[in-house]
Amino acid sequence: MVRSLACSAPRPAYSRVRAARGVATVELVLTQGLREVCQGASVLTMDADSVPDALEWLARDHPQARGRIFRVDGRIRESISLFVNGTEFDRTGVAERPLRDGDRIELVSAIAGGRAAAAASAPAALSPEDIRRYSRQLLLPEVGRDGQHRLAGSKVLIVGAGGLGAPAALYLAGAGVGTIGLVDFDRVDLSNLPRQVLYATEDVGQSKVAAAARRLNAVNPRVTIIPHEEPLTAATALERIEPYDVVLDTSDNFATRYLVNDACALLGKPDVFGSVYRFEGQLSVFDAQRGPCYRCLFPEPPPPGSTPSCAEGGVLGVVPGIVGELQATEALKLLLGLGTPLIGRLLLYDALELRFHELEIARSPTCALCGPHPTVTALIDYPRFCGEPAPGTSAEIQGVEGLDPRSLAAALDSSDPPFVIDIRHPSEWAIGVLPKAHRIPREELSHHLAEFGRAREVILVCAAGRRSAQAVSDLRALGVGRVRHLEGGLDAWIMSGRPLDEVA
Repeated sequence: MVRSLACSAPRPAYSRVRAARGVATVELVLTQGLREVCQGASVLTMDADSVPDALEWLARDHPQARGRIFRVDGRIRESISLFVNGTEFDRTGVAERPLRDGDRIELVSAIAGGRAAAAASAPAALSPEDIRRYSRQLLLPEVGRDGQHRLAGSKVLIVGAGGLGAPAALYLAGAGVGTIGLVDFDRVDLSNLPRQVLYATEDVGQSKVAAAARRLNAVNPRVTIIPHEEPLTAATALERIEPYDVVLDTSDNFATRYLVNDACALLGKPDVFGSVYRFEGQLSVFDAQRGPCYRCLFPEPPPPGSTPSCAEGGVLGVVPGIVGELQATEALKLLLGLGTPLIGRLLLYDALELRFHELEIARSPTCALCGPHPTVTALIDYPRFCGEPAPGTSAEIQGVEGLDPRSLAAALDSSDPPFVIDIRHPSEWAIGVLPKAHRIPREELSHHLAEFGRAREVILVCAAGRRSAQAVSDLRALGVGRVRHLEGGLDAWIMSGRPLDEVA
């Protein structure tokens, strides 16, 4: 979709520059997370004289995008990476750098070569079963017997046994990686099955890492699976990661993403990063010894709640499958010392266009972790850094009061029902809404404070209870006194056997 933005009056901040030189006709390319606040546009054509000028025009025509792109002080957020004609954009003196006709500006928003592993000191000879099992790999001159021995002596840690981690683990086990560690504290949910291919219907309700270990051992009993049924935290990350040769970051939240990046950099381990959202994926290899780290690309996380997770915004099940398989590919290349790892490059995948696009990324001279003057020299409080709840921590522990589906149903049937608000993104309402609920997206709550003040009580509802708990804190800070949320969100409401209303 192409939309032309007319530029009739320059913004004051750039009027001097624009007067000194002409404007250029350029393309502004948006990833999925920004398209949603720009009326679905993926490519915008506009007249602009500089990158900041183009972003200002974007924010003017699409006000909801301003908070995603700019800080309150007007600076461009560091959770947005900028590329001009495929090369990462240096923000130093950006207002003085003119654009030329045909330039292509790409905005990439954050969405939550390595070394070859040493072969075992005395590898056992391949058994007849091994030769048959790995015969297709053994036929590759780049792998052969030596490579298969190397894989058998290798160790890979997968952080997250979900949509990305599941296919990656299957292929690594199938390839014969000797030891695979799995870090995840979640349990299998029915909604996981369309994309998390490690699990079956009978696994619903069970520990993910336990179910994954059973499946992987069934695929390849020669592989050792080490389950870590716990969140990865700053207290445990270095100990968990240190024994492994390569780490796959298949997590679904920014706190874990920054934690994995920082721990890998401090330990000198390659971090094979993958992320998906709706129909898009991102992939790179962060190795601070040989190239940039995740902080070079995204020095800071996006504002809390501004970037929906897959549970909130949705994902086509095959997309994490493709990205997870690519992560497994990069891991095998690193372990075998083959090819060119995706270091210093960010691979973008667009399933709707069936297109891969590569961007160059460089080590940042101001990176807080791997730059020449680092300020991050030890692991920090990542949930606080990202403004997220700690993994495995419930909203109630943080002092946010909730109520269960049964209590909410009784309140709705009372003579003075509460003011119930579904705060999900409008695209999520298609699944259904709670009966008698008003539909107000979270980012618009502050515009309805007068209505809340007249209500007996306000109850916030989201998909799983996380966003609603955060929104309760936001409203209390704005002076709304009687506000709670539905624990577990609509997921809990549905599991309790209660119906949803369809949205016309």
